[in-house]
Amino acid sequence: MCTVGQDEVVIVLEIIPDEKTVPRDIFCHFQCLYDEAGKGNTVSNMGHFIFNDNFLDSKDHGGMLYICPTFQCLHKLMIPSPPYVFGILLQKWEVPWAKVFPIRLLLRLGAEYRYYPCPLISVRNRKPVFFEIGHTIMNLLADFRNYQYMLPQIKGVTIHMEDKKTIINFPRNRYDELMKVVGSSNEHVMAIGASFSSDADSHLVCIQNDEGNYQTQAINIQNKPRKVTGASFVVFNGALKTSSGLKAKSSIVEDGLMVQITPDNMAALKQAMKDMVNYNIGCGSVNVPIPDEEVIIQWIEDDKNVNVGVKSPIDNLPMDGIESIHIPNATDYMGEHRVIRWTDVFFIQNEDTGSAREPVDLSRLAETLSNASCIALASHLDKLKDASLMKIGLRVTIESEKVGYEIGACGEKLPDFYMNDLDNELIPVIHSAASQTNDGAICLELIFHILN
Repeated sequence: MCTVGQDEVVIVLEIIPDEKTVPRDIFCHFQCLYDEAGKGNTVSNMGHFIFNDNFLDSKDHGGMLYICPTFQCLHKLMIPSPPYVFGILLQKWEVPWAKVFPIRLLLRLGAEYRYYPCPLISVRNRKPVFFEIGHTIMNLLADFRNYQYMLPQIKGVTIHMEDKKTIINFPRNRYDELMKVVGSSNEHVMAIGASFSSDADSHLVCIQNDEGNYQTQAINIQNKPRKVTGASFVVFNGALKTSSGLKAKSSIVEDGLMVQITPDNMAALKQAMKDMVNYNIGCGSVNVPIPDEEVIIQWIEDDKNVNVGVKSPIDNLPMDGIESIHIPNATDYMGEHRVIRWTDVFFIQNEDTGSAREPVDLSRLAETLSNASCIALASHLDKLKDASLMKIGLRVTIESEKVGYEIGACGEKLPDFYMNDLDNELIPVIHSAASQTNDGAICLELIFHILN
C-alpha cells in the first residue's frame, strides 16, 4: 500500500465455523483500496469505505471504519511497519455515523464489546449498534440526508471532564481550522468535534436503546479509576438570557458537552479564540462568587500525533510528530526492468529556525529533488533491488551553516558506488535552492520505492 501513498491496512476477521481460508472479499477489498489510492483517494485514521455490493456473503455489511490503535493489545498480531490503520467491519445502519461522526461509532463499539476504546476484531452478521437516526442533537449539527455539511472534527482537539472542571484543549497548529469554525458559525451556536484522547482514562458513549432514544453512558480502561473523562464534541450555545440568573450552564448531551452562555460571553469567546488566548467560563448562579463548575478553553502545544512509530530508511531517525504528505500519481521513472516512484515527503522542522515554512512553499523544491534523484538512480534499479534496497530515503538540508544531502535504505547510507550519479544530479538542485533561500533552514526527507 505504501507504494501508492496509502497507510498499510490490517483487518482482523473473526473466523466462522468450518472456515479454512481467508475470504476472497478481503483481498478484493485490499485491491480496491490500492486502486483508489493510485487515483489519490486514500483512507486514514477515522476514514471509511462504503461497500456497494454484497460483502462477506451479506448485503448488511455496509463498509469499513479505519482507525489507528491506541490502548488495544497488539500482541501476537502480524502487523506491518508504521504507518498503518485497522479496518473494522460495519453494518449498513452504522455507515451514516462512519460518515458524519466516526468517534461516536468507535466508542459505541467499545461499549458493546466492553473493550476500551473499541475492539479491533471484525465480527460478521452482528447486530448493528445504531439503527434509524431518530432524535439526536447531531441532526442539528450535520446533514444525514445529503451530507452537505458536517460537524467540524478537528484533529488534536480534546475535551477533558474532571471534577467541577472541564478543559477544552486547542492545539496551536490547528488555529486555521478553528478559525474556519468561528467564521462559519452563526451568532448563537458554535460546535466543534473532538478527537479521541489518550490522556483520558474514560470516555462518554452515546447508546441508542431499542426505542431509538439516545442515552449517555461511559466506558473506561479496565481496573483504572475514572479521573478524566473524554467527550466527543462541544456545543457553545450563546442564547442564555441574563434574566435566567445564571452566568453559564454546562451539561452533558449524549456523548458531548453543551455549554450555554450569554451573547456577550459568546462574542468574547470567539474573540479569545481569534487572539489565541485562554478563556474561562464560570458556570452557576450570578449571585455566587465561586462558580459551581468551570469550563476552561486553553491553547496547548502543537498536535504532534502524526507518523508515530515511523522511522527513516536512511538512519532509523524517528519521524514521530513530523508532518508529511503522500504523493499521489507521482511519475514513475523507468530503469531496465524496474521503476522508481516517489511516494512521500516529510517536512522536518529544525528547532533553531525562526521560520516555520508551510509544505506548500516547499512543493516545487521537493518535486525538483525527486526528479533529480530518480534520474540518478534509474540506471541502478536492478542492482538496488538485488541488494534488497527497495525503500530509499533522501534527506536534504539547506541552512546557513550546512548544505547537503544524505541518502540511504534499511537504516544505512547507500554505498559509494551510487554517489557519483547522485552528486551530478542533486548538487546543482540543492545549491540553486540554497541561493534562493534566505529565511531560515529547510530540511526535507523524500521517500522512494523501487517496483517491478
